[in-house]
Amino acid sequence: MSSKDHEKAPTYTDSGDEPIVAETEAVDQGLHRSLSNRQIQWIAIGGSIGTALFVSIGWGLVEGGPGSLFLAFTLYSMILASANSCMAEMSIFFPVVGGWVRMGSKWVDESYGFMAGWILADILTLTTDADFGPRPLDFFLYEAVLIPFEISALNLVLTYWRDDIPVAAVVAGCIVLYAIINLFAVRAYGESEFWLASGKVLLIFMLFCFTFITMVGGNPKHDAYGFRYWNKPGSFAEYIHTGSLGRFEGFLGAFFQASFTIVGPEYVAMVAGEAIYPRKTIKTAFKTMYFRFGLFFILGSLCVGIVLPYDDPTLNEVLNSDAGTSTGAASPYVIAMKNLGISVLPDITNALMVTSIFSAGNSYVYCATRTLYSLSIDSHAPSFFRRTTRSGVPIYCFLFTMIFPCLAFLSVGRAASEGVKWLANITQAAQLMDYIIMCTIYIFFHRALAAQGYDRNDLPYKGWGQPYVAYAGVLFFSTVLAIYGYAVFYKANWDVGTFMTYYAMCFIDIVLYVGYKVYSRSKFVKASEADLVWDRPKIDAYEASIEPPLGLWTDIWWSVTRRKGKLLEERRREREEREV
Repeated sequence: MSSKDHEKAPTYTDSGDEPIVAETEAVDQGLHRSLSNRQIQWIAIGGSIGTALFVSIGWGLVEGGPGSLFLAFTLYSMILASANSCMAEMSIFFPVVGGWVRMGSKWVDESYGFMAGWILADILTLTTDADFGPRPLDFFLYEAVLIPFEISALNLVLTYWRDDIPVAAVVAGCIVLYAIINLFAVRAYGESEFWLASGKVLLIFMLFCFTFITMVGGNPKHDAYGFRYWNKPGSFAEYIHTGSLGRFEGFLGAFFQASFTIVGPEYVAMVAGEAIYPRKTIKTAFKTMYFRFGLFFILGSLCVGIVLPYDDPTLNEVLNSDAGTSTGAASPYVIAMKNLGISVLPDITNALMVTSIFSAGNSYVYCATRTLYSLSIDSHAPSFFRRTTRSGVPIYCFLFTMIFPCLAFLSVGRAASEGVKWLANITQAAQLMDYIIMCTIYIFFHRALAAQGYDRNDLPYKGWGQPYVAYAGVLFFSTVLAIYGYAVFYKANWDVGTFMTYYAMCFIDIVLYVGYKVYSRSKFVKASEADLVWDRPKIDAYEASIEPPLGLWTDIWWSVTRRKGKLLEERRREREEREV
């Protein structure tokens, strides 16, 4: 059923509960707004907490030391806040399918949107497969190709317990489960992510408690080690060179690890087109992003530097081995638990990492499907990808995306998996370019508002410090992009293949942008002509036709107790009585 077949959208429901509203005009070309407040907030949390925060963060500790790691994560959180400010204002005003990818076509240049959709990086999370190392991938191709990486990572994490688990069976099981969760309706994805993200939250708070309790002496050795490792071996490690230069390079190593680990705004923007009452639910998700930066990332980096020294022999051996960060055994927390003689807890930690990795793959299936769908809406992908099922699933986008998880079968043969690894390596720079484009689109959006006489005080959300924050974001992210592969330029390290690993995506983006611009003859959108109406009337009408969403904790409590349907039915009847 194509989007043109939708004269009216089906009744909106929340995770299978009772109907929320009566039929209203279709929103976002056939997709259904079925993600509730609790699901949106937990998807935002789950998208922020990647497996890199538990596992490959060890690279930042080894290269920079605890002091550099903490400073790097704090600084990068502040820089990423600029992109969040940009995305929040635009996405809350225009909560459309495809988010900022389509905004690039509307407000900057059609060629810009084409490039953004097909090649630019999604900053979702990192792969935890140490064979591949910490790296970002691209917005559709990135998300799609990363699915088999996460399945491979899941296989390797399972080897923490035993190494005779059939790889093919795990791959097939993941493919089937991803298909079941994503095929039937978006509410199935939202519900699964709510519970999977809950596992991530449980894991990180468990690790925070582990850090505090053990550092004050609550461990089998009764060793109140406190901040000992900040003094010995020290707060700042040397990396590549020695002395002050080596410590600065160590900071850069930790900073680049932070740039690969800290994520968030793109997750919220991606689900905005299928969120119930988006101007409220999405607004809450964006506004609490700053709190998540501080709680999860900054505090997380502090904890890692407390529980383990950067010269820990086990950590260094694991990170430099063939397994690398592919298993839970590479987690600084797991190593610290074993060093203290703690049993059982490492198994619980690894089990929760399994759910975290599965959640990441599940999210990639969803986001890759919706990205491809948004590209088809803007005629940047074949039109048949616009077809959706009655439950609002872009069926052909889904089927095409599900080709990529089959690449995980390559992990059955070691040599074949090298080809997939190479494919991942060439897209590293795309992550930073993603945020550059977000900030650039905002600059054009801000100019259009001013040119057309819009008062930003009347917007549903006004980003702080704009447009200067957007300009600063472009500057900072561009600087990081330019220097993050600096080590390859050292004479002893020069290698053409490694250079292309870091910077190939920059050249590919230029070719795509110029090529599509020549083909389409597109022009930059004038500020006075930018479409600032777009889907707003549909979204306004939709929100006017329904009750505001339940508060987050009310939503969670009534859903967990299975009484939400009754509550929503009572609200519906009260509304009908008021209207009468």
